[in-house]
Amino acid sequence: MLKEREAFKARALKLPTVEKRKAKEPDTSSRPPKKSRPAPKPKSDLDYKSMQGSSQFKFGILAKIVKFMKERHQEGDTYPLTMEEILDETNQLDVNMRLRHWLQTEALLNNPKLEVVEGNKYRFKPKYNIKDRKGLLRLLDRHDQKGEGGIIMEDVEESLPRFQKALKILGDQVVQVTRPIDKKKVLFYNDKSFQFNVDEEIAKLWRGVAVDGVDENKIEEYLKKQGITSMQDVQRSAPIPKRKKGSNKKKNRNFKSHNEHMDSIFKDYSDVKK
Repeated sequence: MLKEREAFKARALKLPTVEKRKAKEPDTSSRPPKKSRPAPKPKSDLDYKSMQGSSQFKFGILAKIVKFMKERHQEGDTYPLTMEEILDETNQLDVNMRLRHWLQTEALLNNPKLEVVEGNKYRFKPKYNIKDRKGLLRLLDRHDQKGEGGIIMEDVEESLPRFQKALKILGDQVVQVTRPIDKKKVLFYNDKSFQFNVDEEIAKLWRGVAVDGVDENKIEEYLKKQGITSMQDVQRSAPIPKRKKGSNKKKNRNFKSHNEHMDSIFKDYSDVKK
């Protein structure tokens, strides 16, 4: 056995061996370092926009309350409600105590569309205090008398309960005009005392005159050539002075005289010296 072992070693020494070369490591000194990406944040199951206490959630509750109070006012329910009754009607009784405190001490108090009555009750506050169609007619008439023009229909519809019904009953006493700027409808009082009949021939002449692109000076010059005096030359009548107190009393009053049949025996003693 020893001889065989020695023979095997001799044969193994005679066999050539090839060493494996190690692979060269890449030179990283000239390459820019790779940017490390931050680890992705774990997704949260919480939706902060819908959490109670966030600004969007709070003002969403307030907007729902204002809309509800406006709609019930337009339907004729103008009596006030407590905050609990409002939350009950709007299905928001699950609001926590923090938001209830915010509504009661800040939001409902400072909102321009709501007013506090009877200490702890709230009512919708419209732009105009109109209760019926007669109130609407008086409001439009007052605006017309003061030269303030018309009133936007949205503001009247917000203020007057059952507005469409009242407008239908008033009929031609109210005129609707669509504003070309924003397409909003404006209501005007139709004063029938200024209506008068115009001859059809004059109306045709009026409609047939084209004044587009002609300024007022040219129109006035044309009227003068035709012998027509413009309105600027017409003097306004002087205002009637206000009547002073006591001015209606006549200084020289003719009193009815009595005992006229005894005038022949009356004597005048005014010249007699005392």
